[in-house]
Amino acid sequence: MLILCFALPLFFITGLSKVVASLLHDDVLDDADTRRGIGSLNLVMGNKISVLAGDFLLSRACMTLASLKNTEVVSLIATAVEHLVTGETMQMSTSAEQRRSMDYYLQKTYYKTASLISNSCKSIALLTGQTAEVAMLAYEYGKNLGLAFQLIDDVLDFTGTSSSLGKGSLSDIRHGIVTAPLLYAMEEFPELRTVVDRGLDNPANVDLALEYLGKSHGIQRTRELAAKHASLASAAIDSLPENDDEDVQRSRRALIELTHRVINRTK
Repeated sequence: MLILCFALPLFFITGLSKVVASLLHDDVLDDADTRRGIGSLNLVMGNKISVLAGDFLLSRACMTLASLKNTEVVSLIATAVEHLVTGETMQMSTSAEQRRSMDYYLQKTYYKTASLISNSCKSIALLTGQTAEVAMLAYEYGKNLGLAFQLIDDVLDFTGTSSSLGKGSLSDIRHGIVTAPLLYAMEEFPELRTVVDRGLDNPANVDLALEYLGKSHGIQRTRELAAKHASLASAAIDSLPENDDEDVQRSRRALIELTHRVINRTK
């Protein structure tokens, strides 16, 4: 028990550091000017300082993680960091066919967002001495929660405002990034594929793509997919071994409530 009292806070700090580091790097890649309503670090201090700050946080997080002396957990989080890089690479180097693929999009989304959450959840289960079955359920919870979160994030890029999102609306499409709402719109309107292939760096093509999106069910279908993954996350919690302890029950209710908050958030 004493080990866990030290291990869990350390793991939380490690995970938080990796998340902040990934956001710093993300803002550089996206040329973001703001982060949650305030000037992004890359805007204030420049890209070089922002990248170095992210690298520093990653290195400190890895050192802290190593102090847990659990090789399986270290391996899981190292995998998550590898996935972050892989996801960014997939986003930056897509072919025309890949940009139109929902499977490719979901794989990239898992790497960029859901891998860190799922592997962190699994790691916590392992650190607390849970069985392999429980650890896998924790992984499934984090994976589906992460996918739901990113799907809603992609919806909000179209429906949110700059003040609520803390970044410019339509950020993804203006950077040529095709997300689930547009992918669903392309299923309904195949001619949209030609618009996307011509390049979203052209404002006229962006306006035309948005026109097709507005006529489609892309936003609605993306929300439905997010709700499906949120439901799968809740199901993973419901599948955990029965436990009558009130604290355990309260924690499980909180985890399920989190899935509802993720799909109902507005920023």
